[in-house]
Amino acid sequence: MKKKRIAVTVENLYITYRGVQRVSIRKYWSKLRGLPESNIVEAVKGVSFEIEEGKILGIIGRNGSGKSTMLRSITGIFSPDKGKINLHGNTVSLLSIGVGFNKSLTGYENIYLSGMLLGFSEEKIKEKEQEIIDFADIGDFIDKPVKTYSSGMYSKLAFAITAVLETDVMLIDEVLSVGDTQFKKKSYNKMKELISDDKRTVIIVSHDNNTIRELCDEVLWLHEGETKMIGKPDEVIEAYEKFMGVV
Repeated sequence: MKKKRIAVTVENLYITYRGVQRVSIRKYWSKLRGLPESNIVEAVKGVSFEIEEGKILGIIGRNGSGKSTMLRSITGIFSPDKGKINLHGNTVSLLSIGVGFNKSLTGYENIYLSGMLLGFSEEKIKEKEQEIIDFADIGDFIDKPVKTYSSGMYSKLAFAITAVLETDVMLIDEVLSVGDTQFKKKSYNKMKELISDDKRTVIIVSHDNNTIRELCDEVLWLHEGETKMIGKPDEVIEAYEKFMGVV
């Protein structure tokens, strides 16, 4: 029997960052306290998992549980304070609103910027350019600065770039739940097409338990930065919904 290749290994991952305490301007000036003190936030605490090539891992958990922070660490935006991330030589891309675009540049310019950051040549991006524009379907806004985009248009272009310029590992942070109904359906169908490739690995963060249940092979439940449970989708989602009082 052929041994399955591991696509992503996360080992004993710890990620902390500094948050700034909120102080009202009036209080700040009246008491002359100086700059607000920063506090350490432990976003991810000792998380470990492996995902085989071609598998889809779903990550669930309430807001603030460390899901998005961990995705950003896997893609290299954040550096872990402790632990290891091994991509085993795979290319990786992140779909997340607010990440990856230069908002002063046009959508068209960001296609090339994003593509080159993903490691694609200018020639390869040029080859896929029209397919990206057609899939995003944002009309004349493709030639306008991204800072003028709605969140829906932003997500359409972000998804189109990553879906058409296919990487080995795709990290998806709630993007499937953004946009109009027609685009949600189109992006969902495109995602199903992409993950049907038995060599493409996907990690999805979502609050839509039905999407996680239908698409994923395994589910990781994070709670306050720690692994609460990992296993089959039905089992983990049932436990999570009971914990959250959904059922």
